Amino acid sequence: MEEAEQRGGVSVQEEDASSKEVNSTSNHSDNNVTSCQAEANAEVTTGQSKDPDLPETPQKQQSGTVVVPGNSKNPASEKLQRVRKWSISTYKCTRQALSEKLGRGSRTVDLDLEHRLELLKDDRQRFDHMTKLVQTLANQLAQFTVTQKTLGDTFNELSLKSPTLHVEFGVNAEAQRFMSKSGETLTAAVNSFTSEMNTLINKTIEDTMINIKQYEAIRIEYDAYRVDLEELNLGPRDAVTLPKLEQAQKDFQSQRERYQRIKDDLSVKLKLLEENKVKVLHHQLWLLHGAVAAHSLSCHSFLQQNIQQASEHLNKPSMDTPSWLEDC
Repeated sequence: MEEAEQRGGVSVQEEDASSKEVNSTSNHSDNNVTSCQAEANAEVTTGQSKDPDLPETPQKQQSGTVVVPGNSKNPASEKLQRVRKWSISTYKCTRQALSEKLGRGSRTVDLDLEHRLELLKDDRQRFDHMTKLVQTLANQLAQFTVTQKTLGDTFNELSLKSPTLHVEFGVNAEAQRFMSKSGETLTAAVNSFTSEMNTLINKTIEDTMINIKQYEAIRIEYDAYRVDLEELNLGPRDAVTLPKLEQAQKDFQSQRERYQRIKDDLSVKLKLLEENKVKVLHHQLWLLHGAVAAHSLSCHSFLQQNIQQASEHLNKPSMDTPSWLEDC
């Protein structure tokens, strides 16, 4: 029994020794693998650092706060600032416009410029009314010439079918045909006058009217900032109001320069428009008068000749058949 126990103890010790050897062997192999990997990584790192052509890869931070540099020109903040300025300006302009309509607010008036603007608006209305009347005349002339031409053709047919009234129908047919052709020439001249007047009113003057509307809008904006500055000047001056007063002074000065610039541009444009208007009207009115005069003179001369020819035919002794009353 004791021998068996001794053998058993020896076998246990041998097993323990073999397990220790196995563990040491595995640990040694693990250490070798780790050391090999470390050496390989070191060689790769050394090779990468020695190669100047290869780009260096940035090291990733495992932890910590990433600091992003701020951009002073943020598009969102700039857009918000623009919307804010636009809202404030729109509110001020709306308040100024309402106060002027209600008769409570003051407005900047340039007496000379305002008088010229009123004259231009009145002239535009009168020219527009005149052009509509001339267009109506052209339409009526066109219908009149068509009727004259149709009537001349009818007279011609009747002159062929009525031997006894051949001269009378023929004279009237020639008169209506001639006046129809002359009326077509007059209608073309009137339509040309209408076209030029429409260009003057709906393009040249209308372009200036758009500039006048822009001037009015800028004038209202200028008065709005002027009233705002006057209200701040009447109030108390302390650490809170002084920055607002300085900013209001800067805004007022900017609006004043803008208002003065647009007013000067509008004044120059009104002078050029006046010169162009006089030239166009002078030329077109004489053309219209010449066309009417030519139409009237040509019709008058033709009708005189026509009447003379007709009277010569009528004065000739006629070979008309006697009336049936005479036979009775």
